[in-house]
Amino acid sequence: MKISVIGAGYVGLTTAACLAEIGHSVRCADNDEGKLNLLRSGRMPFFETHLETIVQRNHAARTLQFEEVENAVKGAEAILICVGTPPLDNGDADLSAVANVARIVAKHATGHCLVIEKSTVPVKTGQQLKRQLQLYAGNRLQCDLASNPEFLREGTAIHDFFHPDRIVIGVDTEWAAAQLREMYRPILEQSFHCPVHPQCQHTPKPALIVTDTESSELIKHASNSFLAMKISFINMVADLCEATGANITKVAQGMGMDPRIGPAFLNPGIGFGGFCFPKDVQAFVRIASQAGCDFSLLKEVENINKRRIDRFVEKIRQELWVIAGRKLAVLGLAFKPNTDDVRFAPAIELIRALVRESAIVRAYDPQATEKAKAVLPNLDYCSSPYEASADTDAILLTTEWDEFRALDWERIRGLVARPLIIDGRNMFTPEEITAHGFHYISIGRQPAFSSDDEVFSRSKLGAALP
Repeated sequence: MKISVIGAGYVGLTTAACLAEIGHSVRCADNDEGKLNLLRSGRMPFFETHLETIVQRNHAARTLQFEEVENAVKGAEAILICVGTPPLDNGDADLSAVANVARIVAKHATGHCLVIEKSTVPVKTGQQLKRQLQLYAGNRLQCDLASNPEFLREGTAIHDFFHPDRIVIGVDTEWAAAQLREMYRPILEQSFHCPVHPQCQHTPKPALIVTDTESSELIKHASNSFLAMKISFINMVADLCEATGANITKVAQGMGMDPRIGPAFLNPGIGFGGFCFPKDVQAFVRIASQAGCDFSLLKEVENINKRRIDRFVEKIRQELWVIAGRKLAVLGLAFKPNTDDVRFAPAIELIRALVRESAIVRAYDPQATEKAKAVLPNLDYCSSPYEASADTDAILLTTEWDEFRALDWERIRGLVARPLIIDGRNMFTPEEITAHGFHYISIGRQPAFSSDDEVFSRSKLGAALP
């Protein structure tokens, strides 16, 4: 199929590259000429595991081209709208980019095409899109509309595209359904060779859910909001564990073994971030309110998440007494591992809170440093976790990168001023860290001390204390 993908962000570029990989002719468009030139030169505007390889291979084979939006929509059989829908101040999704695409499609698209909502949009956006296309194109253009929400997770987006658990399509006509089935046929039939995960060839075939457009639009917001609710719930359970002496690791394990609950998203920490969960929860609350439904449950989910940073700062204060002037290493800036995305990242909000209290913060992340510099330009960024940890009063673990799991803790023990680790992601068991002479604080578990009773008296800070 001849497919145009409008938007070269995390969703758009990944979708375009993967559609080209499974045999389609794809034009990826964006209104940022600088980004298009970057992609034409083989460089990536962001980090996503395996994406660069797939983009470069298909661009070289000319199955993936980068063009301006007006040119890209001409002659396309399917046009995927993958532009941003950021939150407005009132929580509504900003649909201005979607509306702009609709006007361009109405003016420049040709033939009989399928316009597909891929961006996360409020329910009934499809109705508005259809109206805009009719108003601006009149009888000149024949097109159908469909909703096809994406469920790609940053860091594992390539795997998620090739091996989805379900594909949701919302359509009004059988022709639109047939077009989408054809677009995803290699995925549905698993008739392709996975370029980066050959070990996944025997994964179950994805379910295809065909529904009306409104239900499809609601599925994405409902799914993300439910997962956010699950995270906030386990974080509250973690707080209860700390207050009662229980262990959240065991509690979550016991809960997750119930097939009605499952273990996913039962990991306590400093809160959810990224561009999807925070904005989608806000948008879903607004969607419900405008429909006359008071979704107060999700309002509390959001409030709980906002309080996670304050609670983590309080943990730091309890251990250090005074935060002002203390040197702190923050390991992890991206909102999750295997991405460089710092949008709504808890680590960024934590650093802002610590800087407001006059802490001296040194930060390290394997991929997100450059993106972080755009929002925190005056921070001390380090080239390694060892450099960040030198002479610090506490190490704060804020993103669960595999690199951090393999750190030489004996080496770090010799670098720090005080052997204190505060783990905001429960990356380790207490025994793993205390075995190296550290005092270990985590989420929903009791503090753990080194078996060496002199751990603090031997530290540089401890030696100065009475």
